[in-house]
Amino acid sequence: MAVDFTLNGKRTSFDVPADKPLLWVLREDAGLPGTKFGCGAGLCGACTVHLDGAAVRSCITPVGSIGGQSVVTIEAVAQTDPGRRVSGAWNKLDVPQCGYCQAGQIMSATALLSQTPRPDEEEIDAAMWGNLCRCSTYVRIREALKKAAAGGESNAVQVRG
Repeated sequence: MAVDFTLNGKRTSFDVPADKPLLWVLREDAGLPGTKFGCGAGLCGACTVHLDGAAVRSCITPVGSIGGQSVVTIEAVAQTDPGRRVSGAWNKLDVPQCGYCQAGQIMSATALLSQTPRPDEEEIDAAMWGNLCRCSTYVRIREALKKAAAGGESNAVQVRG
C-alpha cells in the first residue's frame, strides 16, 4: 500500500503494509534512526514523534492511519522555535545521561511548548507523563522545559541516531 504524507517538511510516499508501525517506516524505510524503539507498546515514550503537531507514539501508530498528515521527527524538530529552545535548554542543563530516551522527551516537550507556550506544573506533568527515563533525569528535564518555556536557550543540539 502506498502511504503519502509529509515527513520533516517534505512530501513523501512509502509502499509498505498499512499495519507497519510508523516507527519502523521512519527507521527502516526513511533512514531516520533518531526515533528510538523502547517498549513497542506506546508506554515509554522513546518513539515519540509529532503527527500534525501532536506528540504520538510511533511504535503503535500504523502508517496506514497517517496518510496526508505531517510527521516531524527528532531530526527536524530544531527547525522550529520551540524545538530550538527545548534542545538548547537540554544541552545547557546537561539533561541526557545515557540519552536513549531524550529524543522522545524532547519531542513531547516541544509539542507541549508549541501548543502551550507557558505551561504550568500540571500541564508539564500531563505532557511528559509516560516518557520514561531509566537514568532518572526528571528534575533536569523539568528544569530544561521551564527554561525553554521562559524563552531560554536557543542553541539547538544536533541529535544523531
